[in-house]
Amino acid sequence: MATKKVVIIGGGFAGINLAQKLSKDKNFHITLVDKNNYNFFPPLLYQVATGFLEASNISYPFRKFFQGKENLRFSLGEFRQVFLAQNKVLTDAGEIDYDYLVFATGTETNYFGMENVKKNAVPMKTVKDALALRNTILANKEKAARINDLAERRKLLSIVVAGAGPTGVEVSGMLAEMHKGIFKKDYPELGSDEVEIYLVDALPVVLNPMSKKSQEETLAELKGLGIKVLLDHAVKDYENDVVTFANGKTIETKTLIWTSGVTAVELPGLPKEVLGRGKRVLVDRYNRVKGFENVFALGDICMMEGDDDFPNGHPQLAQVAIQQGKNLAKNLSLMLSGKPLTKFSYIDKGTMAIIGVNKAVADLPRGLHFKGFIAYFLWMVVHLFSLIRYRNQVKTFYNWMVAFVTRDQSLRFILDSKPDK
Repeated sequence: MATKKVVIIGGGFAGINLAQKLSKDKNFHITLVDKNNYNFFPPLLYQVATGFLEASNISYPFRKFFQGKENLRFSLGEFRQVFLAQNKVLTDAGEIDYDYLVFATGTETNYFGMENVKKNAVPMKTVKDALALRNTILANKEKAARINDLAERRKLLSIVVAGAGPTGVEVSGMLAEMHKGIFKKDYPELGSDEVEIYLVDALPVVLNPMSKKSQEETLAELKGLGIKVLLDHAVKDYENDVVTFANGKTIETKTLIWTSGVTAVELPGLPKEVLGRGKRVLVDRYNRVKGFENVFALGDICMMEGDDDFPNGHPQLAQVAIQQGKNLAKNLSLMLSGKPLTKFSYIDKGTMAIIGVNKAVADLPRGLHFKGFIAYFLWMVVHLFSLIRYRNQVKTFYNWMVAFVTRDQSLRFILDSKPDK
């Protein structure tokens, strides 16, 4: 049997799990393409942004991960176009032939057409974004510590987090705790009453995907931390240090953190008729792209049709991507042997969100709900063991223990990516 060439575009949760499992079948030669040379763990980006974890804690080089896997290769490149008739993909590093093509490109930040927000806000989607946010927060603190203009200081010390989903809740909660403890010690020049953190959302609730109980408990905890939660506040513009809402209200700030939405990455070469809501690629129960036998889409970028339990598509969560990647690996092997394929069925393992130290909520299957330390502990265990390698798990656990005992970390560096001249 001739070896089949599988090309995977994207090395996130879906892509890395597909590659890892499929590499055990020597009938395939797999090439994983990604614009970064490392895999990273998005749920912990906010801890990099707030200086509680190093970027290396949540990242791991693809080439080191692939060592010893003879049928698995990595190609550093950014996807440009697919030529479906020729079974080729074009990246900025050249062309690659395939027998099976898998899109696992994930999503990108959605600014809903607001160009000023796109230009001026700080997103939370990549490792670079997290490091840029850390630099922004710390640089603004340094500026505020040396100026006497009270209005300017207030803008430097006010932070608006747009989007009250898990990322928005987690980053605003972490910042609030840091202001109450760490920054108070680091910057004695600044008064605690000058600092204001806003969490805003167009919806009337926080943590929209979670249970009402989790939403209510989270809202109470956020307010208890001193965070000003503004619901039913849709951001309309952000220019000249002013966040403007659709209801006409405004907030002056130098920092708008944008966690408010995502959209599927554009895939040139795919026909428009295979795209659904939010540009998500329409797939069948086997993750095959609509109308194609050898092209697949996984994770956040796809919208599965035919699953009665999820008529509007699966939630864009890590567990969906992981499970789809593993299921497709099994199905590709079954295809070669001529055996019936296995339909994808999502096993919901629950949803969690952390608000601060010992403050978290967890909605688990069968209606189980936890809050406080138990939910906080569960969140730590799940996220720790979801990291890709043992090295990452050990380093992250160490940093967490130091932070838990001391309520502090020593990773607050302003690191400019530009070389010194």
